[in-house]
Amino acid sequence: MNYPFCSDDFSLRPYWWDITPPPQADDSAVSASTDVLVIGSGYTGLHCAVQTARAGRHTTVIDAQDLGWGCSSRNGGQISGEIKPDYAELTRRYGSAEAHALIAEARTALEWLGEFVDQQDIDCDYRRCGRFVAAHSPRQFDMLVANLHRQPPGLEQESHIVEPRDQSSEIDSDYYHGGMVIDRHCSLDPAKYHAELVRLARAAGAELIAHCEATSIERNADGFRVATAGGVIQARDLVIATNGYTGSFAPWQQRRIIPIGSYMLATEPMAPERAAKLMPRDRVFSDTRRIVVYFRRSPDGRSLLFGGRVSVFESDPVKSLPALRQEMLRIFPQLEDVRISHTWMGFVGYTFDTLPHLGRKDGIYYAMGYCGSGICLASYLGNRIGLQLLGHEEGACAFDRPRFQTRPLYSGKPWFLAPSVRYYQLLDRLS
Repeated sequence: MNYPFCSDDFSLRPYWWDITPPPQADDSAVSASTDVLVIGSGYTGLHCAVQTARAGRHTTVIDAQDLGWGCSSRNGGQISGEIKPDYAELTRRYGSAEAHALIAEARTALEWLGEFVDQQDIDCDYRRCGRFVAAHSPRQFDMLVANLHRQPPGLEQESHIVEPRDQSSEIDSDYYHGGMVIDRHCSLDPAKYHAELVRLARAAGAELIAHCEATSIERNADGFRVATAGGVIQARDLVIATNGYTGSFAPWQQRRIIPIGSYMLATEPMAPERAAKLMPRDRVFSDTRRIVVYFRRSPDGRSLLFGGRVSVFESDPVKSLPALRQEMLRIFPQLEDVRISHTWMGFVGYTFDTLPHLGRKDGIYYAMGYCGSGICLASYLGNRIGLQLLGHEEGACAFDRPRFQTRPLYSGKPWFLAPSVRYYQLLDRLS
């Protein structure tokens, strides 16, 4: 299916794959045994594999699809060191000390990622560009101002308010009512970043096997017997790193992850001066709605990359494209004549407490549930779970302390998602 507003070379592949196609997997057959088996070849799995392989452990990474086929190469390339619950909510749940620790750990993850990219010489268009959080109503603008002025001691971050009258310095749109800039937030090319992690994992000696779906796990005296599409693998240690793509082979984890579709489009390239006018400071953008949209310019500065959830039910990205484009035009009506070159989607892994989690259950290590902050937190927690597996004290992490919750009757299919989306859409309209 094609639409009149689509370009002649319209593609259903992620925009990033035009520049960096999914990496080639190893040609070798699946090893019959390994020290560490990692299921999932995204940021989490590869960061874990880099740690264990560099420590001399025979490490095998398998994936049901191409390497990095999931959200690690489908996301918008926006990086934050933030978690969903605020300090007040976390204090209510866990007390002020734990609330401070959780927020501080997430922000440490952001600084750690920047250092990792620099120290490992990662070529991925990484930039500390800052984020503009746009207020979708005057009330939300007032809340941004209030929140900025009551940051908890020790958790202050560099940020500033942009008044509605000054909004044009950040965005060429009258849709919003001012906003806030968070200076520390960053951007990168997610597929380039993933390809560089593949390079590091291979250099460390890890074997990376694609199209090797795990179908069952059985614990035995020597560790774990994992049945896969490529044969049975005996592993001493096992790591689940599948996030929003966790399947029935890991039922305990699957019952705790809510896969939520996020949809994206890319416009065809514009004249550089036209694209630059849309967002003069070239930041990443999100807004204050519960059903959030997010957007940025492409690394070459010429295309708009726009994402969000625009359907109540999970949908084919082609079917969702008109609604997603209409959402873009509400913010940027001047793009009516600009055609769409790509659309795609991926599954974000949410949790019932909207916190990421890592730990060990029945001997199986896991890290997942990044709730939309996957570039930063998946990388950091993948690194930490690798360190925990190796027995290193620096693997300790605030996110391994909260209980990883599920709900009665939930088995991995979010039947409650449609009414929840409708409810949040109503709240966004009322605000």
